[in-house]
Order: sequence, then structure tokens, then C-alpha cells
Amino acid sequence: METSRRGFIKAGGAGILTASSLPFLKVLPASAAGDDVIVAVTGQTINSLDIHRTGTNRPSYQVAVNCYDRLVSFGTKEAPEGGLSYDYSVIEPELAESWAISDDGLVMTFKLKPKATFWDGRKVTAADVKWSFDRAVSVGGFPTVQMKAGGLVGPDQFEAVDDETFVITLERASKLSLPDLAVPVPMIINSEVAMANATEDDPWAMEYLHQNPAGSGAFKVAAWKPGEQLVYERNDAWVGGPLPAIQRVVLREVPSPATRRALIERGDVQLSFNIPNKDAKELADKMDVVSTPIENCIHCIGLNYTFEPFQDPDVRKAIAYAIPYEEIFQTAAYGRGTPLWGGSAGGDDIAWPRKTPYSNDMDRAREHLEKSGFASGFDVPFSISLGQADWMEPTALLVQDSLGKLGIKVSIDKIPGANWRTANLVEKRLPMHLENFGGWLNYPCYYFFWAYKEGHLFNSSNYANSEVETLVDESLHLPIDHPDYAPKIKRLFEIAFEDLPRIPLWQPALNVALNGASDYEFWFHRQLDARSLKGA
Repeated sequence: METSRRGFIKAGGAGILTASSLPFLKVLPASAAGDDVIVAVTGQTINSLDIHRTGTNRPSYQVAVNCYDRLVSFGTKEAPEGGLSYDYSVIEPELAESWAISDDGLVMTFKLKPKATFWDGRKVTAADVKWSFDRAVSVGGFPTVQMKAGGLVGPDQFEAVDDETFVITLERASKLSLPDLAVPVPMIINSEVAMANATEDDPWAMEYLHQNPAGSGAFKVAAWKPGEQLVYERNDAWVGGPLPAIQRVVLREVPSPATRRALIERGDVQLSFNIPNKDAKELADKMDVVSTPIENCIHCIGLNYTFEPFQDPDVRKAIAYAIPYEEIFQTAAYGRGTPLWGGSAGGDDIAWPRKTPYSNDMDRAREHLEKSGFASGFDVPFSISLGQADWMEPTALLVQDSLGKLGIKVSIDKIPGANWRTANLVEKRLPMHLENFGGWLNYPCYYFFWAYKEGHLFNSSNYANSEVETLVDESLHLPIDHPDYAPKIKRLFEIAFEDLPRIPLWQPALNVALNGASDYEFWFHRQLDARSLKGA
């Protein structure tokens, strides 16, 4: 983690504010924030308040974190160069007061905190936990597959023994089961409120919880207007952890990076989340800028196997050799992050992400294209998300230029951020696209589980390989010191770099600027956890 601490800017000189920022400043000027209020900005849109809903986008995950509890959470640590980060090696209580795991690793027994209550004052019970887990494993899509990663596959595994005792029975012991309970998905919902708003056609109250959270978490949603803002208000009865220092967090959605930069420089907002790499580099001498490498995360190009040219292995390799990696890294990432090209084909370790054996070599690119069934080139749309345009657009332009030299005519397809997840991950209909999946549980087998298994959400390339399926299933639950684990992972690397359903570019960093706020904590889910924040 790189942190630069400088004096906070006290006055103007930050550039000209656009007209779109004026209503924001009129309603929420800097004076609106105090020691117990933080105003933050983000460039991405929250499209749902329910992480279990089909099509809920990544920015929306923060609602699950801030407004709902899980049985357990990860700890917090000081990052090597300053600042805070979650600690994957430490599991701490959240709703669970304590837990025990049987000697064979198959039975997990949790005792709930007796004073835990939902926002309406009702006691949180094991029956609520069971209903919530039943929902997560039953609704399908992302939440169900996430639960499956930890060996949680069906309602018959969950038992509410009494109000404060919840038991999980696993089919097999797994290194992922306990940490999987600390990710955003297995959130505990007020089942009485949910069932009161369920219908025969909607037994899990998906429509109601889409707009009306019902949790026990540190914050309640005081207001939400999609495309404009979300307001968190502290839950003073929270027992899941230390009570937040901040009473209210106002999160404004400001699409323009230039406007967000002006707001944070002027001190009109106290936190700007996920700022562009260019801004992170230039603002580091003016205020606190925290840049954290995102574990198990890769910016990559996805090549969709349902699109005919990408069924040809020589086309995929031609593209991999034609990418101007270094120019992209300097232009789109401003050198922030870790390059993932120009490595060796093998290796003794199982570190992930890792460099691929590809680098920019136009002669080899032409050789592969000439061997393919598309020697004269082809036309292809290259899709990017407007919500991530800061890195996607310059990357796409450079790829477009380079592939044009091979006769591959690329047209850039810009998709609104609110629609990106549905088009790219749910419908999987984009022939060539940029993607940036990051695995929540920091193991290579977990990354492959999500991004390379057939039908799984982040396999946006519609990739299918029977050997990969077997290797992932066999390695996912193995301890990392098992003698079979490393060989299976190395074989996965070999196949991934040979088949190239996704071409790694670089491991990104998450950048956050603070000007009047402190104690920001980085989390693997890459969303704003407001619970640790303090006023400066």
C-alpha cells in the first residue's frame, strides 16, 4: 500500500467545477460535513440494495457490507506502508459470539450474540440466519455460486437449533468454508420483514429487498436515489463491532472524474472513492491518497468463445501478441499496479496473479493470424463500461490501433455502467471486452472457480474446458500444503495461458483520496466500508 500524507487543501485552486456539480454543492456544501458526517463521491452507480438480486452490480455490494451483518468478519491490520487493510489471516466475530468446528471439519456450530437486534428492534435469531442462508443458496446466479465455493450448497445443511445456536453441516471439509462466511453474500436478513413482503411469485422478497434493506448492520439506508446518491445513517444499536465514529455518510454518484477531482481538491467532499490512476498520481502531494494493490485481481481482455473468430486458437494468440502492454500500462494505469506480461511459461511457485508468457510482438501476431482461418482479419466490437472509462477507454483505443495493423477492425462499444454487469456477466453477450474480476478469497483455485468454470458469473468468455473443470473441483477444497495442490494449480496456469479465454494486462490498484476524513480501510470486495471512517 502506498500512502502519501500531506496537508489538506484549505481553499480553491482545484480547477473549474462543471455545471453538473452545482446542485450537489448547493444541497451539500462543505459545511454540511462535520466530525460525525462524511460526504463521499464515486463515479459508479448503485443499482440495487440487495446483493442477491440478479443483475446487482459491483458498486452495490457495499450495501451488504454496511447495512447487513455476517456471522464472522475478517480482521484489520496496518498495511506495510501505512493505512488500514482487512486481514485475510484473521477471522473475527460479527453476529456470532463464538463458534466451534468439529475435528473432522464437517460441523460448524455458531453461537449468536444475545443482544443482536435488527433495525426494528427484533432479536436476531438462528432462524433468521437459516432463512438468509437458504435464500442465498436457492436464488441462483452469483450468490448461490459464491456460497457453493465454501461448500454451502443446500438448505438441508443449515439448522437453527435454538434462537442463538446455528449449525452448518458440510459434505467435505474445506479451507474456504469459514472465510466464505465473511464475504458480503451470506448476509443476515430480517426474515419476518422479508416474508411479510414476499409473494407466491417472489418467495424470497427480491423486489422488496431490492429497495428496502432489512438488516442488523452498522448503518441503515436513510435515502437512496439511483444515479444520484445513497445516504447511510448509523445504527446506534449495532453490536457486530465497534460503533462507527460517523453518524451519517452521504455517498454521491458523480460520473465525471474531473468534477470528482475538483470536489475533493476544494474540500467540498471528504472522500473520493476509486479515483483514476492519473488523479492518484497527481493528488498524492496534496492530500492523503491510498493506493492498494487488489489481491487476486486482474485487468484483462475477454475473448468470447461463442464468437466464431475467438474459437480459433491462433486468433486468440495473435491478439495476445499484438497488445501494446507497456504503452497501455503507462497510459491507462499511469504505471500504478503490477504488469502481467512477459513472464516465463512455467515457474516453481503458484503465486497468482502472475505474468503470462506473452508480450508485444507484431511479427508473431501476424504469424498466428496467417495460420488461422481469419488471415485477412475480421470486424469485432470491443465493449467497455462507461463506469470504468478511466482505464477501459485508453486501453481500448490502444488495442484498436494495434489490431488494426493486423487487419482486425475494432469498433469501440461503450456501455453504461448500470447495464455493464448484465451485458457482460449475466448475458455474456459481448464478443470482445475488458474485464477486471478480483477473487474475494485469496487463492488461485478460487479465481479459476469464478472466472474459468463453465457458466460461472465471471466467466464472461463462455469458456469451457473439461480438464479445467476437474482441476478446479479437485483443488478448491484442498489445503494449500497438500502435495497435490501445487501441481494442479500449475496445470491450471498452463491451460489458461494456452487457451487464452482472457488475456491478463495488469494487476490494478484501488485508489482513494481523503481530504477531511481518515481511517479508510481497504477491503477485497473493492467497495467503500464506511464503518471504520472518521472525520479528520
